[in-house]
Amino acid sequence: MTRIITLFCFFIAQIGFSQTAGDYLDKIRNNEALSTAFFQQMPKGGDLHHHFSGSVYAEPLLERAIAEDFYLNLETMAVAKTKPSTGNWQTFSSLKDEGKLSFYQQQIMQTWSAKDYNGSVPSDDLFFDSFQKFEPTIQGHFAEGMLELKKRAIAENVSYIETQLNIIPCDMNVSDLIDFNSKLRQASAQKDEKAVLKLLDELYKTIQQKDAKKYATDFNTNFIAKLQKDLKIDDEKFTMRYQNFVLRFMDPVDLFKNLTIAFISANDSKLVAGVNIVSPEHGENSMKDYWLHMVMFKYCHSRFPEVKYTLHAGELTLGLVQPEDLTWHINDAIHIAGANRIGHGVDIAYEANSYDLLKYMAKNNIPIEINLASNEFILKVKDGRHPFTLYKEFNVPIVISTDDAGILRTNMTEQYVLLAKRYPDVSYATIKQYVYNSINYSFIQDASVKKQLLKDLDSRFKTFEEKFSKN
Repeated sequence: MTRIITLFCFFIAQIGFSQTAGDYLDKIRNNEALSTAFFQQMPKGGDLHHHFSGSVYAEPLLERAIAEDFYLNLETMAVAKTKPSTGNWQTFSSLKDEGKLSFYQQQIMQTWSAKDYNGSVPSDDLFFDSFQKFEPTIQGHFAEGMLELKKRAIAENVSYIETQLNIIPCDMNVSDLIDFNSKLRQASAQKDEKAVLKLLDELYKTIQQKDAKKYATDFNTNFIAKLQKDLKIDDEKFTMRYQNFVLRFMDPVDLFKNLTIAFISANDSKLVAGVNIVSPEHGENSMKDYWLHMVMFKYCHSRFPEVKYTLHAGELTLGLVQPEDLTWHINDAIHIAGANRIGHGVDIAYEANSYDLLKYMAKNNIPIEINLASNEFILKVKDGRHPFTLYKEFNVPIVISTDDAGILRTNMTEQYVLLAKRYPDVSYATIKQYVYNSINYSFIQDASVKKQLLKDLDSRFKTFEEKFSKN
């Protein structure tokens, strides 16, 4: 009898210790230390919403500026390789000689990133203004940054990154086309799509005559492919692809010129996964020309139908813009531009006919790129105010991503920690689906590469989950 009781107790104990990864997550999701350890080890697939320059941490950028003795603007904390003609600039070596270097190092870290953020400036201003301040330290040093991102990704079990590396350099003279700026904006103000498309057709032909393809070819061959090969970026643990992007604040002719070249580049290279548009969505030109930009994407898609593109859309919230400006950005990105994915999509609840829009996204498999840390810092949107649950309720495909991990002082692991803690109804199985979404909805052109990443993900999850089944 004693032996039977002993065996029964042992059996009960075994049941207590036998658990799945999902069981364990449900127990620890409110404990950030435990869930961080869990998600650090969990395979996380890909990071599809990823700005290269904003993802490199500030420490190596600052070290580089000091080592190369850049000039520092003592008011703005911007750096420059040569001394600008205006402003209060001083070299890092002179600051070191004066015993002031450590003081300014701290100021720089707080200006180039969210480190020790204290609310002294609006968070969106700090975020968007930081890029130009540290940009001189990026130029000529893409290799170091790419290797940093690869190393960090492998360390936290991210197997794929789709990053926006650099704008395509272009010195094409379009001064003879400047009249198209006013013509395009006039037609745009009337929402005359037919007139806009006709003007874009004229512009496109002229840009092609100015040898747009050579800029795309040079970028693909001498920048993207060269870095990829020299650094041996792709291996059995990691894969990287690239998105071309254009800047929202540019005037229409310059933006369309760059967009045309970006599409040519993506069309001609398997390493360039797609195209995007960046810069603050609430900026003056961004708001004024938003509809026009969507028509430009529609036009380029008609020329290059195989090229994929994801669009930053709806990175807005009540108070940042007028209420009426929250009602149409995601709609236009999908219904006019024909976006394959949407980045951020924070204003979805305010969009006109939002239920119909969400149903359309779900039916047509248009994923939403959710960036929890970014939306919290820049827009002050989190928890129940964040539309994550709205997308989930309507079965819109979801991918979890970082946005700008360096500026935000975050990583991919933290995105899943936030997700699990803030949304307790999201099961482990659902989180696992989001991970697979990040590969399935990637813009990888080579089917064999995507297939291998999915196979690798299967193997990684099997190894990860066995840790719990063996307890």
